[in-house]
Amino acid sequence: MAGLFGELVRIRVSDMILAAAMSQEFTGDREIALLKKGDPDAVSELIGRYQHRLYRFLVRLVQDPATAEDLFQMTWIRLMEKIGSYDARRNFEAWLFAIARNLAIDHLRRRRAFSLDEVDESGQAPVDRLTAGGRDALEQLLDFERGTLLAAAIAELPAIHREVLTLRFEEEMKLEQIAEVAGIPISTVKSRLHRALESLRVRIEKGREL
Repeated sequence: MAGLFGELVRIRVSDMILAAAMSQEFTGDREIALLKKGDPDAVSELIGRYQHRLYRFLVRLVQDPATAEDLFQMTWIRLMEKIGSYDARRNFEAWLFAIARNLAIDHLRRRRAFSLDEVDESGQAPVDRLTAGGRDALEQLLDFERGTLLAAAIAELPAIHREVLTLRFEEEMKLEQIAEVAGIPISTVKSRLHRALESLRVRIEKGREL
């Protein structure tokens, strides 16, 4: 089955990867049932719904478009391999992004002995203000300096920080969803967001001084 769906994904991705994604969250029981039966139309619907967002997330993590496209394809193959064990009580979107995230992390580990724990977060206090005010903080940064300066600053951040920034502010996921995707406590999500925003500010300020 993986080979069949892998070929289906490869054929469709080249035409769909840059198209606009449907933004609604996928929760339909009927569609899940079709996926479990291996219905190719259900796979196509999901690719159309999540292609832009999922690809963007992978690019942020691995920082290479070609690698991100390969991982994007692998995500759908892995989804079809695991769909039989999917628990409908889980958030489907978080489950899908977790699959993509795990593939990206595996790639990074193979490439440069990457560790999710490369930044020591022990002793960092939870930042509750991010729940309501975190989006405003990033919007201020976006308004402060857009374009290549911001992109370069984000690219310099550790992968675990690029990950939470992308999920929170580009994918607009709730903290609980990010915690599920990354497999970490909510307090750690808040800590990483706080550190990522502070690091981003420092890098942008240094960039403006050059």
